[in-house]
Amino acid sequence: MKGKETRTRLDREQVLEAAAGLVKQHGPRALTMRKLAAELGTAVTSIYWHVGNRESLLDALVERTLADLGEIRPRGRTPAQRVVSVARALRHQLRDHPHLIAMVHERGLTDRMFLPAQRVLVRELHAAGLRGARAADAVRAVQVHVVGHVLVERNRERAPAQRPGEHLLWDARGADADPALARALARPLDAERLFTLSVRALVAGLLGPPDGSRT
Repeated sequence: MKGKETRTRLDREQVLEAAAGLVKQHGPRALTMRKLAAELGTAVTSIYWHVGNRESLLDALVERTLADLGEIRPRGRTPAQRVVSVARALRHQLRDHPHLIAMVHERGLTDRMFLPAQRVLVRELHAAGLRGARAADAVRAVQVHVVGHVLVERNRERAPAQRPGEHLLWDARGADADPALARALARPLDAERLFTLSVRALVAGLLGPPDGSRT
């Protein structure tokens, strides 16, 4: 009777939302049907009724993640601003869901995962006048920049404490007699600011006049 009453209160989306929260906090290995049932205050049989077994649940989470990654809406007045906004949105999605992204990657769906963002970029690059191989290069350059930046950020976050730290490594003599540079490099890295700065420079170059290097 209790299980039947629970099914009327729960729906599939609530189960997936709770499962995604557990994966986000603790990783996919920590996701068990018992833990999920406890999180939702329901019986394990109710979880099975809504999403099937654990493997079906993981598959559903992957599909949900892929759908969420497709929800990128460009912002800005200029082509450059809009392309940069796509890059920033993609970075935030990858940063916010590392365990879910890893599940997508493990299932061989990485290319499909990036396809929605690529399609948005294609539309924006076409609107900016880029076509053909030049537009393709721009799509891939932006994607690689985003992914590379996220990987560096995560590696820095998981690295052991550095001794000595940057604030002790830089002084005016080591910065070629540039004290302002030394002070700036001694401050903690602002990853958000650095990403925005670097992706704006990249996009400006991609949207600018061809450099004549193509044959």
